[in-house]
Amino acid sequence: MTQNDAVKSQGSPAGSRVRPLRPRPVVNEDVAFFWEGVRRGELLIQRCTACGQLRHPPRPMCAACQSVEWETLKSTGRGTIKSFVVVHYPEFPGFTCPYAVATVALDEGTCLVAGMVGVEPGAVSIGMKVQVEFVAVEEDLTLPQFRPVG
Repeated sequence: MTQNDAVKSQGSPAGSRVRPLRPRPVVNEDVAFFWEGVRRGELLIQRCTACGQLRHPPRPMCAACQSVEWETLKSTGRGTIKSFVVVHYPEFPGFTCPYAVATVALDEGTCLVAGMVGVEPGAVSIGMKVQVEFVAVEEDLTLPQFRPVG
């Protein structure tokens, strides 16, 4: 089933312009904990139990010590923009241009890539302090996004 088929099956009148669904994250054994946390409004980061190294995105093995043992750390969700891009073109199904995507250096010491909310894309800047916000971008899709603070 294509995304457009999914939109049509949701009861949209034939021939009407409907914004296509956003792509869905791939949820597998390695990242399921992260998306379960997002559904609960928690930003969970993977931490190696052997050496304490934080890692995101989640993966099966620690790059620092090669241990496959890990636990989760509940992040405060606070951080600083390390890098960002403002997307103007090409337009991608499910997104409205322009929009900003940032690499956020979390206070705990790892980075996360996410969209920005509560700020015009042109006003995003490196060094901006941000806080995670869990945004229901569609009925069945909640994403961690970041909002400027203070």
